[in-house]
Amino acid sequence: MISAAALVPHPPLLLRELGGAQDPVADLRAACLATVRAVVAGAERVAVVGGADTARRWDPTAEVDVRRFGAARPRPAGASPPPSPPPSPPLSLPLSLGVGVRLLAEAGWGGPVVAHSLAWDAEGAALEALAVELAAAPGRTAVVVLGDGSARRGERAPGYLDERAFPFDDAVAKALADGEAAEIAALDAGLARELMVTGATAFRFLGVLGRQQERRPEAALTFRDDPFGVSYLAATWLF
Repeated sequence: MISAAALVPHPPLLLRELGGAQDPVADLRAACLATVRAVVAGAERVAVVGGADTARRWDPTAEVDVRRFGAARPRPAGASPPPSPPPSPPLSLPLSLGVGVRLLAEAGWGGPVVAHSLAWDAEGAALEALAVELAAAPGRTAVVVLGDGSARRGERAPGYLDERAFPFDDAVAKALADGEAAEIAALDAGLARELMVTGATAFRFLGVLGRQQERRPEAALTFRDDPFGVSYLAATWLF
């Protein structure tokens, strides 16, 4: 059964080694950790779900390759070089799952974890199938869903300014705060692509997951901001 679900964003800066000596997203990190802790409390396993180029199940013990997003922290002077990698290392996690697994570790979760990616353009049937699969697992499963909102909320945003981003993000935030699963599941995928919403599939999956539950979630929007012109939302849904 699904006991709870969290939505958190997945900017690369949540990988702490990319941020330098002073954490540039300290408030966002604190909110994400509090959100994750709220939904994993009392769970027996956690499923991490996010968008990626392909849909598949991943090894949650794998790491995300931080070199894709900037230089990792330099090794202290005099430190020994890292050991040679094993002959067949696990595939590097996509950013969404890498951030999700890292947040779980920082939140103190030490129980079982499964990690699933959904294709960026996943259809409703794929979302329904994964939601059913996770709910069918024995015990209480908490789901951590990773997704960013629009990336066109300013002239310095990755996608420049698009005024449509503001009502779009407002609607998503309200649906998350109110636990409106049907509205999230019916997100306009075409508009989301135009607004560079990398979390569109993740948002829709959360809506599908919520729609399958027997009762409306006890919902709370725990964070909202748009640093760098990108909408970051965090929310908890308790079932």
